Amino acid sequence: MEKFNDYKYERPDLEKLKKELSEQIELIGTGKDQQTEIEAIRKVFELNDYIGTQANLVAIRNSLNTTDAFYEKEQEFFDENGPHLQQYEHQFIEHCLKSEHRKALEEVFGSLIFIRGELAQKTFKPEIIPDMQKENKLNTEYGKLIASAKIEFQGGTYNLSQMAPFVQDKDREVRHQAQLAVSKFFSDNEAKFDRIYDDMVKVRTEIAKKLGYENFVQLGYDRFGRTDYDAKDVKTYRDQIFEDIVPLVTNLTERKAKRLGIENPKSYDLALSFLSGNPTPKGDRKWQVAIAKKMYEEMSPQTAEFFNFMLDHELLELDSKPGKQGGGYCTYIPEYRSPFIFANFNGTSHDVDVLTHEAGHAFQVYQSRDLIPEYRWPTMEAAEIHSMSMEFLAWPWIDQFFLEDTAKYKFTHLASSVSFLPYGVLVDEFQHHIYENPELSPDERKALWRKLEKKYMPFKDYGDDAFMEKGTYWFRQGHIFEAPFYYIDYTLAQVCAFQYWIKHQENRKAALDSYLALCRLGGSKSFLGLLEASNLKNPFQKGTVKDIVKPIKAYLDSIDDSKL
Repeated sequence: MEKFNDYKYERPDLEKLKKELSEQIELIGTGKDQQTEIEAIRKVFELNDYIGTQANLVAIRNSLNTTDAFYEKEQEFFDENGPHLQQYEHQFIEHCLKSEHRKALEEVFGSLIFIRGELAQKTFKPEIIPDMQKENKLNTEYGKLIASAKIEFQGGTYNLSQMAPFVQDKDREVRHQAQLAVSKFFSDNEAKFDRIYDDMVKVRTEIAKKLGYENFVQLGYDRFGRTDYDAKDVKTYRDQIFEDIVPLVTNLTERKAKRLGIENPKSYDLALSFLSGNPTPKGDRKWQVAIAKKMYEEMSPQTAEFFNFMLDHELLELDSKPGKQGGGYCTYIPEYRSPFIFANFNGTSHDVDVLTHEAGHAFQVYQSRDLIPEYRWPTMEAAEIHSMSMEFLAWPWIDQFFLEDTAKYKFTHLASSVSFLPYGVLVDEFQHHIYENPELSPDERKALWRKLEKKYMPFKDYGDDAFMEKGTYWFRQGHIFEAPFYYIDYTLAQVCAFQYWIKHQENRKAALDSYLALCRLGGSKSFLGLLEASNLKNPFQKGTVKDIVKPIKAYLDSIDDSKL
């Protein structure tokens, strides 16, 4: 059986690919018969799957070892040439949209590909290719800068992921010094982060202007294929978070301070939930994967098949290593029909969160493998529903990971999921201000961040960490640099995932059946279309957040957290 390490990479022959793509595209929308067009569209999908396979193999292997010279060079090749290939995607959509057989094509491929295609047309012109290349290079530069962290602490050297246990240490002074050590890395590189971000804002604004947008905001939305909501809807949603969630999170933070016996909690106290220590999985990576295998085999026949496929093909890369990129992600390798999960285990409860979260993404795309490439993934805010809901669907088995820490984990998991929402909308509001006012200086951006932090996280006091106090926490939030306007997707999905938590409490089988059906739809419907098909409430409608938070607050209030 072929393992991930056997998956073969070859640098694509661009000239050959361009010729093949051009030939197929010329058969669409140029008066040919319906069947010819259908076959040409399928051939374009096949060519794109080949390109996607090679690009993803490079991206994965480059992220596994950012110091590997071969894959670093190949990543540069894709950064440089990806935008050139995008113009063929642009031409492909253009030809599909002008086909006289459009109605018949919609019956074969669904109408959403055409609706999204009309949107994608607005986001690309060949003249922006040099700007897109610059944007790609800046993204890669940011990723390398973050991965380069070598933090000296307590006699060891750690990357950013490996510092997490110290930031959650039971000893307050260890947490304090760990925060300062992490801050020092960002402070030492402040000029680099400022320069990279400033260049990103400028190049994205330039791209938006060339495409005829007022600024990058709507282009950011259009790039993510958002067809059924806009910045006004998102503002209504952010207002609900401010009104209904911020008071609850402030109360949860006060309860935490009381549990910890701290009168004036500082930012370095927020990562610790209990004096007895945060819940931790009671075994190493191998042990956790064995429990996950048992869990997915018991959850459903579909999850059993999926997880065993991942294990058999060695598609989970979970250990934190020097030179490995930070964070976690799931991607898909089309020609091998393989999801891939990347994470950095560090011995905290985050290991279980990231495993179940990325497994949610991977399970969804595994269920959608037979859909056309455009529908394998939904848009981002819908994709995160699968991952966040999977974290909650794992609750009946969570005691096997956490043993005596189970009650503590469940309380923390739910409380921290709610507590994330204000931070998530803060990131979003920050980005709206940034791209509406691209001329802001680095210092003005930092002041803006700190002002919004005080609005959404009024309890966050950085104490003697002067560098963080001036508004630099966002340097570590990769999405702000690499995927502007993506972050709100996590919060929208969280509000939807809470609905699965509520359904799961009421009827486990019905919740799982609904979740499976949602996964199988992939991205064949828009965000609001998927919610409607799954009978989930729309987060943009005023009152939705208030309704959803009631049972969550009741659960959290029912727990005597002082005893955990």
